[in-house]
Amino acid sequence: MPRYAAVDIGSNSVRMLTAETGQGVPTKILAAERQVTRLGAGVFQDGRIPAETMQFVCENLSRMAQVYRKLEVIGVRAVATSAVRDSNNQHEFIEKASNALGTPVEIISGAEEARLIHLGVQASWPQPGKRILIVDVGGGSAELILSDDGVLTEAFSKPLGAVRLTEVFLKSDPPAPLELHRMNESIEEKLAAPLRRIGKGPCDRVIATSATAAAIVCAVNRVGRSRRDEADRLKASVAEIRKFYRQVCQLDLGERRKIQGIGPRRAELIISGAAVFLKVLELFQQPALHYSAAGVRDGIIADLTARGVGRELSMLNRDQRRVVEQMARRYGVDIQHARKVAELAHQLFEALQQVHRLPPALGKLLEASAYLHDIGHYVSDTAHHKHSYYLVAHSDMPEFTDSERQMIALLCRYHRKSMPAARHSPFQTFDADSRRAITFLTPLLRIADSLDRSHEQRVAGIDVQLRNGSMQVAAKSAVDLDLELWAVERIADAFRETYQMSLTMTRVKA
Repeated sequence: MPRYAAVDIGSNSVRMLTAETGQGVPTKILAAERQVTRLGAGVFQDGRIPAETMQFVCENLSRMAQVYRKLEVIGVRAVATSAVRDSNNQHEFIEKASNALGTPVEIISGAEEARLIHLGVQASWPQPGKRILIVDVGGGSAELILSDDGVLTEAFSKPLGAVRLTEVFLKSDPPAPLELHRMNESIEEKLAAPLRRIGKGPCDRVIATSATAAAIVCAVNRVGRSRRDEADRLKASVAEIRKFYRQVCQLDLGERRKIQGIGPRRAELIISGAAVFLKVLELFQQPALHYSAAGVRDGIIADLTARGVGRELSMLNRDQRRVVEQMARRYGVDIQHARKVAELAHQLFEALQQVHRLPPALGKLLEASAYLHDIGHYVSDTAHHKHSYYLVAHSDMPEFTDSERQMIALLCRYHRKSMPAARHSPFQTFDADSRRAITFLTPLLRIADSLDRSHEQRVAGIDVQLRNGSMQVAAKSAVDLDLELWAVERIADAFRETYQMSLTMTRVKA
């Protein structure tokens, strides 16, 4: 399956998430990092990111990049939010942060931040058929998102982050009543526009995200910081949050740090963060909130997955495609058949990535072999697969290395008749990883070729489902596929033996 990395440069902390995922497949977290930076503290005071803070952030970005590079991700997106949006030295920061990560860092708008939060929540905790209010209180901004049956219908980003509010309003410890009054007046003023648009109407659920939400829910439910993972989807009522807010307002920093579930750094910001969540529940007349551990990073991963970022790594580039198409035409190949087999083979390669776990670049070789597997007919129809091997192995193929050309040749050789075997000397010249790759790619080429057995491109596309140790392939077609389904069944044993999975083929109307 493809692996992606997401980096969220927030106003309070920098977060990195690396995950392995795919369409319709549960996301597997491979690495997660978080470092408190207080990036927004200087910005909200004098409009600039201090040099020492900038250096600290970049050092951590470099460290996080080393983590996800080792995991061989195929797509990375790094975003900066409220503090960087507001800083007057943002260009300097973006340049240094991009160099530290080795990938471009983009400053995203509040609307895009809200979209990503919504995607992250829906990916980790789907809410079909429900009207949901999502509230995220970060370091510099707060996002309010209305979601109806999984569709984002309203989104607002307001300067109500916990770091920003603490820096601007709370000068005393514990804060003075006048400071709290002014802060709450500002919060209410900023929430007026979202309140008018969204209204006080009933919601099926309020979902709160961010570390501040986690701290509040943990404190209310007496969950220790070491068990914070257990807080996901826990509930806190408006009465419990009101009681919690009144309690922390009366305590100094040292006393707040002793509260179970908050943590020493979060204690510095908990008053302002709790004030925002409480005010939202009161103004929108909602009885409670549920915490979700999802956030911007999860939204980035979901977005990269949905857009298929990195798919190009497993597909022939323009020049490579030109080379194999020209070669196929030179030997009289039915080019429409070749293209259809290449298309279907690539779909199978992607669908089975979680099983074969081959590097994406090998998908290109599978595509190339789909174009060239029939060129041996130019020499003779008898044993044409062996002639295909010889022609590819001894041809000049610019855009491909010698090793790649030899692998393509062997895939052509094995597209019919015997599977790769130790007795075949060309196969034995490859190392163990390459031999494994050829073995796992061969059945995919055979299935793709069989699905266009008629050479009439009857299959418009395929839908592949992996479940309970089986691969279920639904071929989309407006016409009968008896010949194609028969052809797949003839070669299905090779797939079953290689992948240790059963294979079921059906036709669905296109």
